Amino acid sequence: MTDFQKEWEHLNPYQWEAVLDESPACVVNACVGSGKTTVLTAKILYLHGEKQIPLEHMAVLTFTNKAAGEIAGRLCAKEPELTAEELRGFGTFHSVALRLLKERLPVEEAGWTKNFTVMDPDEETDLALDIIAENGLKVKYKNRLKKRLEQEFRFYLAGNVESRYKDDLFALYPLLETEKKNQDKMTFSDLLRVSIRLLREQKEADVEYGEREQGEKGAVIPEWIIVDEVQDSDSLQMDFLEALKGPETKLFAVGDPNQVIYSWRGTGDNMFFLLKHRFGAKEMSLPVNYRSSGAILEAACRFQQFGSRIEGCRSEGTPIVVKNHYDPFQEAEYLADEIQRMQEAGGEEGGKADYGDIAVLYRLQSQAEILQKVFDRKNIPYELSVKKTLKEIPVLDWLVKVLRFSVNPADEQTGIHVLTDARFGEKYTRKKAQTVLRETKKEASGLYRRMAEFQEKFSGARTDAENGGVPDGNALFRYFDLQTELHPTAADYEENAGLAVRFLERVCRACGDPVPESGTEQSRMSFPDAVREFINSSALYGMKMDAGEAEPEESADTEAAEHMKVTDSGRVKLMTLHASKGLEFDKVFLIGMNQGLIPLRCKSFEQEEEERRLFFVGITRAKNRLELSWYTNPAEPGVSPEYSRYLKMIPRNLLVWENVRSEEEKTANLKHLARKVQMNREEKQRQEKEKTPVRVRHRKYGEGVLVSEDEMMIEAEFPGYGRKQFLKAFGEVERIGNSQ
Repeated sequence: MTDFQKEWEHLNPYQWEAVLDESPACVVNACVGSGKTTVLTAKILYLHGEKQIPLEHMAVLTFTNKAAGEIAGRLCAKEPELTAEELRGFGTFHSVALRLLKERLPVEEAGWTKNFTVMDPDEETDLALDIIAENGLKVKYKNRLKKRLEQEFRFYLAGNVESRYKDDLFALYPLLETEKKNQDKMTFSDLLRVSIRLLREQKEADVEYGEREQGEKGAVIPEWIIVDEVQDSDSLQMDFLEALKGPETKLFAVGDPNQVIYSWRGTGDNMFFLLKHRFGAKEMSLPVNYRSSGAILEAACRFQQFGSRIEGCRSEGTPIVVKNHYDPFQEAEYLADEIQRMQEAGGEEGGKADYGDIAVLYRLQSQAEILQKVFDRKNIPYELSVKKTLKEIPVLDWLVKVLRFSVNPADEQTGIHVLTDARFGEKYTRKKAQTVLRETKKEASGLYRRMAEFQEKFSGARTDAENGGVPDGNALFRYFDLQTELHPTAADYEENAGLAVRFLERVCRACGDPVPESGTEQSRMSFPDAVREFINSSALYGMKMDAGEAEPEESADTEAAEHMKVTDSGRVKLMTLHASKGLEFDKVFLIGMNQGLIPLRCKSFEQEEEERRLFFVGITRAKNRLELSWYTNPAEPGVSPEYSRYLKMIPRNLLVWENVRSEEEKTANLKHLARKVQMNREEKQRQEKEKTPVRVRHRKYGEGVLVSEDEMMIEAEFPGYGRKQFLKAFGEVERIGNSQ
């Protein structure tokens, strides 16, 4: 038995078969909780250690930066001597395409330079609107332009002569691409499209094709392509795989067709099977679930759509609890108390759980608002899956644009945003900003001059302190003269200045620490190059609010940071069902199990099927304990007060219904309440009809009828004058009797 076999002897036969398989193309149907990441890690180490394939000759593609980081982290834990250079081919589809364009592919032939930047998702829409206005194009449904640009582009590429709505959209595409080249920036889709085009051209020209260079940047065409969560791929990513794959390249992809929940991003529920047929892949399976208890797994199988039944290896465990709450507020109060009880429990079976072992899952992000308020009030530490982005913090949004333009002065769109911002900087008009940028009038704007000279100022390598090197946050604050540009007379100057300094400190640390080994590509990178890479990476993965927050010791006394104070046990996770994918927790509360919420009301069979898969993902996040709850008064518009039909699909022997009456009792009680409400309404109407009106007299309006009165006012209705109000203190109205 080899050292590798000893180290991984805990793998089951299905996992071993997948790790050792060397088919030209293999797709693994990995059921939920089957150890997918473990198999991917073992596969990579097997190829690297046993088959002597350099990591630089592998492309390991994931769909989230978190997943890429987890795989890289496990590899480094096994082989601590691994360097970042060896893992350059590990990342999301877009980040790997970005590195290829920056380091290996002739991007200049496509019209961009090596210093291009990646556009923010909304930038392309704003740029398109500017082009429409400047060229007098007639494009319909501008409020949906972002979606239209993406959806109709394939028809434009296919040679269609006009758009779906017979407007100027197809005339916009070439103008938009030209402007993106002029401003030297790409969208996410451009990263893949341009990479595909250059890879295909390289194959056709047979330039370096098939040659595995041993250079520091690795080979263009990898020996192995390994794909995680392949079911989430779209057609463009599938084309990228095909373009990246050479005749001798082997493909190993892992995914679960039962977890396709991103159709709104272009993913189809058949991508797993399309890949299998497109590449003639051998299909294998990982059918054994190690995560969930038997009861949870049996319930999940009722919602499984593809593949054979999931095999479990754990005992049945505790039943699934179903609770009924009157409304979301009552539920939030219960959750806070129950979570606190679990945290303080003495460790009895099914009792104790650390905060970090608990998740509250919901269908809509709006459901988190009441949870946040109650958890804050009751001092329950929590982490929200959707944090504020820098775009929601005006000073940091503006500062990022300053950095973006500083490392890409061709980006006129961003430069105009910086100079015309209403709160910070020069506050120019658009026309004046365009004149300054297009005529390079450095003397007209100190901020523009400093941005334009940024790359020259810090041109030295990061290890060369005498020629620029890596500044600190305060140095950058002074360089851009932010003490002036943030306008010190503004009421929020101190707050904005603090946020800016802390953010710039984070940027400097990310771009300068740790210092790479001497002689590597990373060590030769200048500080502006590192900032450009930071900006591109942030555009791909997003910059969260914590990039600009105070350190814990700085913010501990602020009310806004209260929920960030946590013990070593972590925080309760509050997240949507979509955000929970790929995670696991000891105890899961899945709330809002009402018709119209879980599942949402669907317009098509495909949507209904995706809602079912989404619920499958949610309940399989739980390892040991699962609690489902629904509302009598849901508060959300369009949501029924009845519990979800999904609860009826789960075998009743797996469920414990707490504080919930039987179906017959609930129906009878609702009918009784409805009758009672109707009777009260009829009685009130009868009393109103029988009520004798009180007659009143006014010296100007004559006789009328009393409508209402309180301690200060009296309201009466007079024939020919309508309703009038009077102050009682003036005694203008007198009663003349209770009969007509």
